[in-house]
Amino acid sequence: MTTGREYEGLMAETVTMKGHDGDEIIAYLARPLGAGPYPGVIVLHHMPGWDDATKEITRKFAHYGYIGIDPNLHFREGPGAPDDVAAVSRAAGGVPDDRCVGDVEGAMRHLRSLPYCNGKIGIIGFCSGGRQVYLSVGRIADLDAAVDCWGGRVIASADQLTEQQPVAPIDLTANIQAPLLGIFGNEDQSPTPEDVNATEEELKKHGKTYEFHRYDGAGHGFFAVDRPGYRPVQATEAWGEVWKWFDRYLKTD
Repeated sequence: MTTGREYEGLMAETVTMKGHDGDEIIAYLARPLGAGPYPGVIVLHHMPGWDDATKEITRKFAHYGYIGIDPNLHFREGPGAPDDVAAVSRAAGGVPDDRCVGDVEGAMRHLRSLPYCNGKIGIIGFCSGGRQVYLSVGRIADLDAAVDCWGGRVIASADQLTEQQPVAPIDLTANIQAPLLGIFGNEDQSPTPEDVNATEEELKKHGKTYEFHRYDGAGHGFFAVDRPGYRPVQATEAWGEVWKWFDRYLKTD
């Protein structure tokens, strides 16, 4: 029974989805209870892996009226604790860009197959996941909105490129069609404020729809409630910008 308030409920579970090259991988999916339809948001985990913190963020999206899906980008590196599997991935040079994009496209297909999805898809990522957001919107035309949270190495020099990650995402800026929100701490070292300035200039040059929000007193990963770098005031303000961005582009016709 509810008393003067609308009923709230959500469901969260591990699901199987088809990723890059048709590989079956697992993902964490959270959704509001109800017929919907709801927009979807792909949540890309940080380099420490497919961990509890990212799953908590995925549930947060369900609470705010989105279907959140968090694909395990390290699934192929084997079972185990997130930190251990992330170490395997890191030793191999990180998640290959082609594989990541294929997994994002698979998550999009999975979301759009759900009867309670409205067909609109956003994407958000943190740290390496922020870089992968920029990469994804540079290569996938039908994402509807994106949020890059302190993605490092969006800008990369030639000697930083590898077989796994052969392109600097900044070089794909001309292809971006999704509106892009950027969240950055001014004390971060990857990306540095200078990197953020350069990225903004590239977006301006190509006439892209974007907003960047930068926060004094905040460094890398300042949303992480379980880490010393957590900054509650800045994180609360920045989350407000995330909800406004996705509400604008995913919840309206």
